Amino acid sequence: MESFSSLQILIILLGGCLCVDLGRLDVAAHSKNGMGVQPLSKISIHKAVYSLRDNASITAYPYVLGAKGESSQWITVEIECPNPTEDDWVAVFSPAKFNSSTCPSDDDKQDEPYICSAPIKYKFANDSDSGYTKTGKASLKFQLINQRADFSFALFSGGLSNPKLVAFSNFIKFANPKAPLYPRLSQGKSWDEMTVTWTSGYSITEAVPMVKWGLKGESQTRSPAGTLTFHQNSMCGIPARTVGWRDPGFIHTSFLRDLWPNSMYSYKLGHKLVNGSYIWSKSYSFKSSPYPGQESLQRVVIFGDMGKAERDGSNEFNNYQPGSLNTTDQLIKDLNAIDIVFHIGDITYANGYISQWDQFTSQVEPIASTVPYMIASGNHERDSPGTGSFYDGNDSGGECGVLAETMFYVPAENRAKFWYSTDYGMFHFCIADSEHDWREGSEQYKFIEKCLASADRKNQPWLIFAAHRVLGYSSSYWRSGSYGEPMGRESLQKLWQKYKVDVAFFGHVHNYERTCPIYQNQCVNTERSHYSGTVNGTIHVVVGGGGYQLAEFSPVQTTWSIYKDSDFGFVKLTAFNHSSLLFEYKKSSDGKVYDSFTISRDYRDVLACVHDGCEPITLAP
Repeated sequence: MESFSSLQILIILLGGCLCVDLGRLDVAAHSKNGMGVQPLSKISIHKAVYSLRDNASITAYPYVLGAKGESSQWITVEIECPNPTEDDWVAVFSPAKFNSSTCPSDDDKQDEPYICSAPIKYKFANDSDSGYTKTGKASLKFQLINQRADFSFALFSGGLSNPKLVAFSNFIKFANPKAPLYPRLSQGKSWDEMTVTWTSGYSITEAVPMVKWGLKGESQTRSPAGTLTFHQNSMCGIPARTVGWRDPGFIHTSFLRDLWPNSMYSYKLGHKLVNGSYIWSKSYSFKSSPYPGQESLQRVVIFGDMGKAERDGSNEFNNYQPGSLNTTDQLIKDLNAIDIVFHIGDITYANGYISQWDQFTSQVEPIASTVPYMIASGNHERDSPGTGSFYDGNDSGGECGVLAETMFYVPAENRAKFWYSTDYGMFHFCIADSEHDWREGSEQYKFIEKCLASADRKNQPWLIFAAHRVLGYSSSYWRSGSYGEPMGRESLQKLWQKYKVDVAFFGHVHNYERTCPIYQNQCVNTERSHYSGTVNGTIHVVVGGGGYQLAEFSPVQTTWSIYKDSDFGFVKLTAFNHSSLLFEYKKSSDGKVYDSFTISRDYRDVLACVHDGCEPITLAP
């Protein structure tokens, strides 16, 4: 068992420098209806003081993790503490030496060891044993994932707001901390291209990244990968630029091209080291996309606002994103019946705590490594004051889009402008970026119209629009005397109507709601469960119950609302052919269907003239 003297701990914590007071940096996460804050933001880590006790100890084991190549492992932390209190807590730090090197230098040296890096997770000491306050002994279980650095554990008293360091543990680490991990697939810019993005600890001077891939059971080829990263000065504000900062490692993307349609491929992530040896990940597989317009069974899942949670119960996840794991687990359970996933904004709710992006990519790896995991930009990814976001809050915690744009690939012309189109068989998707200007005359408005107009409705009859904020209708989203974002409807509903959009999906509001086919606040169809014939209005769906705390509905009963549910869930679209579509809303708790409808129609119904959606005609012979 490795132990440290008080002086050794002091040297480890400070890393040879003394840090300045960064001020109160526990930035509350933006919350709708007053809900929730990012748990790590509750920790006033810069206020930490020493209260070391010779007869207090904290020990973590095993010392080496992932000996068989695992990317996650459960570990045990044993605590002994005299004079225990109910507000004692254990912090997990990675890197193990507190990252005081990120502190700005200051001539006004102070006695307190202002720690400049927030832990990656925490638990209260009495989490697993209510008798801790009597015995001073506890055994905690943590699940750690490979995040390219070693780990240590610190016991604090004084609660989260006045932390006093009582004891500091030994270091533990993964056998290969730099290993390529957490692949996420995405549609490329053409239907026969799949992109693979992953994270590693290998820079381009240490190793050459690549993907080894091919049709399952046949010979493999190798494709190169590009490498990106970003630095602390790439962040736009607190806490991402201060206590929330953590080195993101290196993000690699490879483009697998000229795929055969509807075919199973296997792949491995790899790095060729400078000594000529190779590091390979475990083997993964995916099914390539169908040819645009191809008639076959095609299944799409859509949701927003999921975030991440901790399976070990740390970070008080039940009070922050209680539905996240349920949604993840239901999708994994149903993965054989899913072809592509759209997560339409508010991806991780990291809110400037960079370590949480690794946690999220690890959580969704079983999904994102198997089917394309397409994302949209939300306020918790992009919004940061003075950075060009349409809304000027700091909901991203200073990330200003950098994390989302780098950690995930989307087939956008400019990834800083997070709007794009993509095809999947009989579906054509137009994904908007609600955090950039979408009003008429804007660059994005022109993109949206071009995207909608480009749909080949004979071969791709199912036209889907999606954005994060509710640019359409929601009974929860009351603003300026109107439900939803009034400017959004004013600007975009003429396009939805003109191009006969089938369904418009939104997140941001944390519940589920479906409207009738609607135009200009009026239902244009009285049906509730089956729609057929002419497309004379767009169905609006809020599907923001992916995992974050739920939102209530307004007491006002809107005439256009067909179904409401303040629960966690997701939508699944199933296209059987060019004439039949099934819509299902499933709850994350049990995977059962709670709302559904079908659409049946022929191509001539799409072509038919509707109000504000008629092609010009001439009387000339």
